[in-house]
Amino acid sequence: MNAIVEHAKVQALAGDTELERDFPMVEISRVAEQESWRKEINRPIYHIHKWWATRLGSVFRGISLAALSKPGTETWKQFYQRQNFAGKVVLDPFMGSGTTLGEAAKLGANVVGCDVNPVSTFLVRQAFTRVDEAQLRATFAKLEQEVALQIRRYYQTRDPQTGELIPVLYFFWVKTVTTPGGETIPLLSRYVFSQDAYPKKKPKAQIICPGCWQVVEGRYDATDVTCPHCSIQFNPQEGPASGQYVTSNAGERFRIKDLLPSDGSPPAHKLYAMLALRPDGEKIYLPAREEDLSLFAEAESRLPQETLPLPTLAVRPGHNTDQARGYNYSNWRDFFNSRQLLCLGMLLEAILRIEDIRIQEQFLCLFSGTLEFNNLFCSFKGEGTGAVRHMFSNHILKPERAPLENSIWGTNKSSGTFSTLFESRLIRAKRYLDEPFDLEFEEDLLGERGKTAKKVVSDPLRARLVNEWSELSTGEQGMLVLNGDSSRLPVPDASVDAVVTDPPYFDFVHYSELSDFFFAWLAPVLKGRYPWFNRSDSSDKGEVQHKDPRVFSKQLASVLSECCRVLKPEGVLAFSFHHSRPEGWAAIHEAIDAAGFSVVAAHPVHAELRAASPKTAAKEPISLDAILVCKKKGPLAKPSLDDSEIALRTASLAARLEGAEMKISAGDRFVIAASQVLVAATDEKSGYEEIVARIDSMRERLASSATITTTD
Repeated sequence: MNAIVEHAKVQALAGDTELERDFPMVEISRVAEQESWRKEINRPIYHIHKWWATRLGSVFRGISLAALSKPGTETWKQFYQRQNFAGKVVLDPFMGSGTTLGEAAKLGANVVGCDVNPVSTFLVRQAFTRVDEAQLRATFAKLEQEVALQIRRYYQTRDPQTGELIPVLYFFWVKTVTTPGGETIPLLSRYVFSQDAYPKKKPKAQIICPGCWQVVEGRYDATDVTCPHCSIQFNPQEGPASGQYVTSNAGERFRIKDLLPSDGSPPAHKLYAMLALRPDGEKIYLPAREEDLSLFAEAESRLPQETLPLPTLAVRPGHNTDQARGYNYSNWRDFFNSRQLLCLGMLLEAILRIEDIRIQEQFLCLFSGTLEFNNLFCSFKGEGTGAVRHMFSNHILKPERAPLENSIWGTNKSSGTFSTLFESRLIRAKRYLDEPFDLEFEEDLLGERGKTAKKVVSDPLRARLVNEWSELSTGEQGMLVLNGDSSRLPVPDASVDAVVTDPPYFDFVHYSELSDFFFAWLAPVLKGRYPWFNRSDSSDKGEVQHKDPRVFSKQLASVLSECCRVLKPEGVLAFSFHHSRPEGWAAIHEAIDAAGFSVVAAHPVHAELRAASPKTAAKEPISLDAILVCKKKGPLAKPSLDDSEIALRTASLAARLEGAEMKISAGDRFVIAASQVLVAATDEKSGYEEIVARIDSMRERLASSATITTTD
């Protein structure tokens, strides 16, 4: 290992900032790993509303701190210290949820954020708007008085023991299809519809009888059940739906898509069970009865009689939307049943009556975030969890065969409802502005890393939201939040000290296709207020997103070229990146090179929770990002590394992380190696094809090394 370490000690450029020289990847990765378990609690400001691929605040604090510090500054020693980079300017041209803005602002810098997506711009502005908690609570109480009772009326059922009406937490639905012979078949793969998150410890489960549709209590793994209500015997593990096919009672097999409604409407749904809440806090499972079906029918008949602010936007074709469209989800309002549309419409109508626009927009942001947990693409996670699996647990909009209908306003036992998200998202985010904090590990008695962390509080986040660049030079810390194409920024030449960002991936999540879900509700009520909502959908011609890596590279280069223009000569461009394909890395290198930058350093760091979906589906999940540090092209020599030296450096960096008890997968090693290839690449000899070939070669070398190690 000593030889590996020696080979890995490639001399970094002297540079103008500490980030070019070194980065405390081990220490920050440990904190980042802890943060990633509950990002919405540990950094609530960036989770006030759904956004995709939200980066970890601790990582971006470290990047921003090192990017603004002189060489020789020990970043880790300064990490928990209160900083004052007054007068410095940090830019994020792909601001997303605003992570860079918040972390750089905590360091005392002025910040500029821009995103082409209107939903991003709206949520970031709401996240950093300072409002009085007492005002929010008073407004919430008024909303509760005005509309909560009307909503809760549609989310109740009758307790069979007492005859009293009690609140329903969740309604269980299943999609159905009808065969040419007229048989209606539920798309259940099994009849167990509720079990504990840890079923081996708590095996009790809820089963729906396919004969009489009564709820039967049994084990999660039961294979032979006799219904106590109708005496039918069945295997709860074998439902009529399997994969893309469904089987009739007569044993005839059909392709599900062939049985979709011929009129182009989405599949029908059957309400079959509920989870209700008794006054003493007991939760009970009940079958759907006639009174429950009548209550839904009442909401269904009332909806067309109301004039409510409901979405009218069509679902456009796209990588992330085509599966939903394939099941006849053609309009965004199709993602909700009639009861959800009625109650959400009433809630939005009440919010729009709030006279104070600043407060109203805070509640519009909360309302929009509530949509994520209240639609027909949600499902049940099970007992002992947050219960509601939100619609974006898959990056594609996958139709849910057994949707879970949440209760919208909710109770204190609910998950993902307007009232619970008011506390867990909105209030928590506003409090973070007053007491922003970072996590610090507390060592246990043995001197080893403990599993708990304490909060280290920073100065309040008081950066003033401004609308023009000129307002940043007033002496008061400012935050300029822009909407538009980041290849054309209203920022002067050579005026930014550091660019810190997280660019989109060329073949992954197409953000605007997914954000249309929120845009469909927000745009009609905000387009008169903000010009960036006055468009047909949330996409834009300036969007950096394409499945072709070479097209993506050109799109990204146009933004990075603008970053080169506004960046001071001594400043750095730093961004996080990982990709499982050489083409992704080659596209990034091509964009960097075309924009006038060179990669001068690359630091691996923990990026996100390994267990996060859809990572769990990957054989070798990637949990590391490479922090690519770029400078404007100049006379400074770059390190000359051959493939053997890159392999040694990769092994050394991986070993350092593993020494900190981090599990490093083959995918993580590939990320480290690919990033070092970009550091070693020379502008004259390293075109797109050359980078692909070299990274492919490194992948083979890593695979061969792993095989040898395993054999040994």
